[in-house]
Amino acid sequence: MAIELYNKNGHVCLMFAHLSDEGGEAVQANQFLVIDEQQGAIIDPGGNMAYNELLLTIGRYFPPSKLTEILASHADPDIIASLDRWMTSTQATLFISRLWERFAPHFCKPGKTAGRIVGIPDPGMRIPLGRSEIVALPAHFMHSEGNFQFWDPVSRILFSGDLGVSLGTSAEAGQRITSLAPHLPRMEAFHRRYMVSQKVLRLWVNMARTLPIEMIVPQHGAPLVGDAIPEFLAWIGDLSCGVDHLTQANYAVPA
Repeated sequence: MAIELYNKNGHVCLMFAHLSDEGGEAVQANQFLVIDEQQGAIIDPGGNMAYNELLLTIGRYFPPSKLTEILASHADPDIIASLDRWMTSTQATLFISRLWERFAPHFCKPGKTAGRIVGIPDPGMRIPLGRSEIVALPAHFMHSEGNFQFWDPVSRILFSGDLGVSLGTSAEAGQRITSLAPHLPRMEAFHRRYMVSQKVLRLWVNMARTLPIEMIVPQHGAPLVGDAIPEFLAWIGDLSCGVDHLTQANYAVPA
């Protein structure tokens, strides 16, 4: 079942947290659907194990044939490995970083993506959706070279990709985080390894603080709401990570 994040005046944001549970071998991953005025956008639709149930579940809320956009934060397999099937079952256009627009077709059969990929420029862009828009925000090197987050100005939800991840089960992903401290043990190791540098995180925090954000929803784990949002911004801006920790010992020939 979908988790309703927002539903007001015909604008709906849904989260799907359980579609990669099968077999327990894959990392938990969230997929999202934003609907406005009979147009819909999927954010990070996921891999093949999520496709069938996601397509069926979306159909309870919105005709998949009316999907207009597929928004990909980056090009990892848990983001768009199912792209070939979405290109077949819908007429949607893929929006992805310009760095990845010529790599994404490798997920598809020849010709499936012709004329159906828009490369998002590095500064980001505004993507029309119904009466509103989705704003693609630069999130480069968190963790991908070409990386975007998607902010919905109606719900004020930031779909943050791999930033704000808390590793756990799909049941845990459905519980909103209102206080950050109890969840740091499930967040810290991931961010120290997957984020590139403290400099990048601080630049991102400066941008994020200019936006009215009611919820931060990562691609893995639970949404952050209330006090957890300023607590997260303060924590992530001071986190040393990635290349900050590397020494020559990390680049040595194996014994």
